[in-house]
Amino acid sequence: MTTIVVQNKPRRRSKIPAGLIYETLNGRPLYYKGYKEVLSGQRTPETIMGSSSLQAALVSVILGKLATLPDRGNYLLASNRVITRLDQNTSLVNAVAVFERKGLTLGDVCFQVPPKMTIDVDVQVDVRDFAAKEQSYVYEKTEKLLGFGVGQVIWITTQPRKVLVAGRDAHWITHNWDVPVTLLNGIDLNLAALVEEEGIQF
Repeated sequence: MTTIVVQNKPRRRSKIPAGLIYETLNGRPLYYKGYKEVLSGQRTPETIMGSSSLQAALVSVILGKLATLPDRGNYLLASNRVITRLDQNTSLVNAVAVFERKGLTLGDVCFQVPPKMTIDVDVQVDVRDFAAKEQSYVYEKTEKLLGFGVGQVIWITTQPRKVLVAGRDAHWITHNWDVPVTLLNGIDLNLAALVEEEGIQF
């Protein structure tokens, strides 16, 4: 009796569209949170790429606070998916980035100099491949930014309501929203008070 052996060809992994990449970190493409639902047809790209209404409102009130910097004219306040290219393997995105104007040249390419400060509101990438999920991603990205020369990195989370403050020459500390956080140049950010002042309800 003849035995017929059928060899199954290895299935090619479908290529993920480059448009679903949020940022690259140490040579690793990081995709938008929810990208797998887009690939399966359950969601559209637009539904995973934009900020939530709460996230957008928080960025707005933070920019308003930063506008009160005593030496405001020395800084450029950038927002709306700010991309900074750290090296050939890393291009990171921030919700808000504060750059020193001195020596800063603007053009049709992303920033390539370290911001004075970055602020992110919630994790926007799929973190299932990170050992400790969001924590591993946040720490790795923060360390990369600080190593590039960023003076202060701030993460704001809406669930739970926390603020992580990290600096090159300071301990990393996590606070509740109602604890004033000292930003570079000495102004205090009390997120809970700002939200109440603006009448933001959620």
